[in-house]
Amino acid sequence: MVNVMGFWDQQYSAAGYKYGEQPNAFLASQAHRLPAHARVLVPADGEGRNGVWLAQQGHQVTALDQSSVGLAKARALAEQRGVPLDTECVDLTTWEPPAGTADAVVLTFVHLPPAMRAVVHAKCVSALKPGGLLLLEAFAPEQLGLSSGGPKQLDMLFTLEMLRSDFVPALHEVLGETASAVLDEGPAHQGPAALTRFIGQRV
Repeated sequence: MVNVMGFWDQQYSAAGYKYGEQPNAFLASQAHRLPAHARVLVPADGEGRNGVWLAQQGHQVTALDQSSVGLAKARALAEQRGVPLDTECVDLTTWEPPAGTADAVVLTFVHLPPAMRAVVHAKCVSALKPGGLLLLEAFAPEQLGLSSGGPKQLDMLFTLEMLRSDFVPALHEVLGETASAVLDEGPAHQGPAALTRFIGQRV
């Protein structure tokens, strides 16, 4: 993962916030599902826009990322907003979350190759308490024809069937949908997008 880590360090070294400072719109629209003062894990949180926003809502948040540069900007954003934020610099493929301790796991545009994706998704499930929620938004295969961001490899884009294969029956499907939206998330996510969304509850 060294080359990938170097790539993201370079991306996050640029001035400003690559994906903006505001939370993902789908996350913001679904956060009412979380219990008060939830313990939330945010894998691949980059520069912290989602983790910091969740902390502003009163949750206890741990932001995870393989880029120490991104996490430094996340901590700076949290300090600016006056909220606590725990950060962990980890490679998600070797990450071992404490089992059954999280009220929620938030995955926003966390795209991994198929073998790695299944492993990381299983770890996210194991981190959840019974009744805990997983909230996910990612790019769908139709995103290949659009310029608003995301991987350019088809096997790194998510179908609803793929997510159901990864998460069900360990999670009860609360919401599963494909959607179109216009992204406005910093310079890297701008314009029409094809999205896949999934919310599941730990059985």
